[in-house]
Amino acid sequence: MRKAEIKRKTAETDIVLTLDLDGTGKSDIDSGVGFLDHMLTLFAKHGRFDLQLACKGDTQVDDHHSVEDIGICLGEAFAKALGDKAGIRRYGSMLLPMDEALVLSSLDISGRAHLSYTASIRARKVGTFDTELAEEFWEAFVRSAKITLHIRQLAGRNAHHIIEGMFKSVARALREAVSIDPALAGEIPSTKGVL
Repeated sequence: MRKAEIKRKTAETDIVLTLDLDGTGKSDIDSGVGFLDHMLTLFAKHGRFDLQLACKGDTQVDDHHSVEDIGICLGEAFAKALGDKAGIRRYGSMLLPMDEALVLSSLDISGRAHLSYTASIRARKVGTFDTELAEEFWEAFVRSAKITLHIRQLAGRNAHHIIEGMFKSVARALREAVSIDPALAGEIPSTKGVL
């Protein structure tokens, strides 16, 4: 069973997150940040991951600590649920249109953390959500998941559409990358023998 439960408690956040890589896209998200709830709900749906999240954070300060720490926990959950990564496809990509926005996500479950993020979001906020926190979320995620992730905004003006395109695109690329390749027969998909 490719599942994980992550608990993280700091002076700034208290998080419990569960992830099932082989789910159906069900989610129960309470991050304390409304826009992030929306993004993680569609992330679970498009990735076909079952995801539960409860976060109590110091949102009276701002949303930064909650968003970053949730990214850390989600990354840790992927790393834990994947185990030794035997039999996975490893790579995934998705070019996803979201109305006028177009976002490319490409990733490698490599054991090496790297984020390449190219986006031009003109609005500073979507509702109360600081748009710069999208990059902070993905940076925290890749560090904890130890994956290489490239996100490219190729078109778009609306901040909501651009960020939503990112979450859907990454979810679908991850869905591809974590899927089991029957041709690998449980092998580690690397000449090194380890990821």
